[in-house]
Amino acid sequence: MIDLFYWPTPNGWKASIMLEELGAPYELHLVNILQGDQFKKDFLKIAPNNRMPAIVDSDGPDGKPVSVFESGAILQYLGRKFERFYPQDERTRIAVEEWLFWQMGGLGPMAGQAHHFVRYAPEQIPYAMDRYVNECKRLYGVLEKRLKDRDFLAGEYSIADIASFGWAVSHEWHRVDFDEFPNVRAWFEKISSREAVQRGLAVGAEKIAETRALADDEEAKKNLFGKK
Repeated sequence: MIDLFYWPTPNGWKASIMLEELGAPYELHLVNILQGDQFKKDFLKIAPNNRMPAIVDSDGPDGKPVSVFESGAILQYLGRKFERFYPQDERTRIAVEEWLFWQMGGLGPMAGQAHHFVRYAPEQIPYAMDRYVNECKRLYGVLEKRLKDRDFLAGEYSIADIASFGWAVSHEWHRVDFDEFPNVRAWFEKISSREAVQRGLAVGAEKIAETRALADDEEAKKNLFGKK
């Protein structure tokens, strides 16, 4: 049994989609990031960066429990454990890891900053909004070129696609129009049609409205952005 510590966000969806794709048994633990659950001592023991998702696998290496934090590391761990969506062939694995880390170091952080300055910042800062929105569009341009002659980022459907898809779900939040990126749209629709992906997006879906409703709540903002 795998314990999933989760909230329905782009990073959270990576883990829920992966577990649904694997058909792995898991128990859901909602980490309400608006109410500050991510700062609780028990959670910090498994996720010292006070960010979800995180997992605890009761049947880890050598049969002993192991906890994993950071969404990219979770995808890699589960891919190795179940030997799915993370190829064994070294050349293909290199490509998967390139695009996984492209998302972790580029698309995710830039889209996250765009979300902050466009939707949540206490004041509108045109330079900041333009900086991150334009960088998101540049990154989608990179994705568009990569998908010109292929269905998925690194051969067959893999953890690289799962990682980027989680953020592409929120493309309108970072002011990206898929009409400008037809190859990305085709890739997105192909992944969206997978039943496991739909189940992964549905995990905790009732909390999405709560997240949006509380986005203007000062205490929620403090928990999301203000604590050190």
